[in-house]
Amino acid sequence: MPDLGPAVAQSAAGDRLHLQHGPIDLLIECDGDSDSCGSARRAAVECFDGLLEQLVEELAVLRMPLDPAVPMVVTGPVARRMVAASSRHSHDGMLTPMSAVAGAVADEVASSMADAARLDRWMVNNGGDIAFGLAAGQSYRLGMVIDPRRGEIGSAVELDARSGVRGIATSGRHGRSFSLGIADAVSVFATSAADADVAATIIANRVDVGAHPEIERRPARQLDPDSDLGEIPVTIDVGVLTTDEVRLALHNGLGYAERCVDRGLISGAVLHLGGMAAATGSELLTEIEQDALSGVRRVALS
Repeated sequence: MPDLGPAVAQSAAGDRLHLQHGPIDLLIECDGDSDSCGSARRAAVECFDGLLEQLVEELAVLRMPLDPAVPMVVTGPVARRMVAASSRHSHDGMLTPMSAVAGAVADEVASSMADAARLDRWMVNNGGDIAFGLAAGQSYRLGMVIDPRRGEIGSAVELDARSGVRGIATSGRHGRSFSLGIADAVSVFATSAADADVAATIIANRVDVGAHPEIERRPARQLDPDSDLGEIPVTIDVGVLTTDEVRLALHNGLGYAERCVDRGLISGAVLHLGGMAAATGSELLTEIEQDALSGVRRVALS
């Protein structure tokens, strides 16, 4: 089937914009006066036009593993965001800039809206990787899903302009992309969606207990010949794990999340697996820990 190019749709009330092209699927919202929101939506459409083509032109480079000793040179604005975010974790030898693609797309479109108009709030949701902006005094209450298979919002967190968080991403074995780990969901909060995206990917990869008879994996290329993960085994099914095994897997993921918080790479993270959870992020996650972890068994990591 030929590529028909970007599709643009707006809700009947005019308060939500839907942009879709190939694998990119954006839901866009903004609050402000009518003229400002109109300008912001037009800017989003203009930014989106040609965005996928720019990425495809540099796809071969973006699928290459990062080398800390050799800077990766790209030219497109989204590609540059991808490389910048993933390079902060370039010590992970299996990482490619594709780990940040969804968040980087959301960031670029959200940035175009902010440049076009003065808004109260604006949000670009790229399949769960979310970039947003807040004027002073504004806030968003955002729901988090504990298990994407059920699609139920298990908790929520209120973020205001002072939090510094402008991006949220969730990764795990049930998501759109392959995962090396066994997490049901890892939600990360950061200063950009690209930073949240790549960190969520790595943390979810590390929620793991290694080889296990209840965990089934296959090389990524067997499932998707175009995957940038190649022959690396990815998780396709997880059976019954003991409480200690779930605890260990969360401990392994949380260790990297805490290092990311300490280095200022993310603001916080919440990890879920098998009805248990762990969180890091000090004051940011005070409310999340009371809310998100209230319905699950909290992991004691000390």
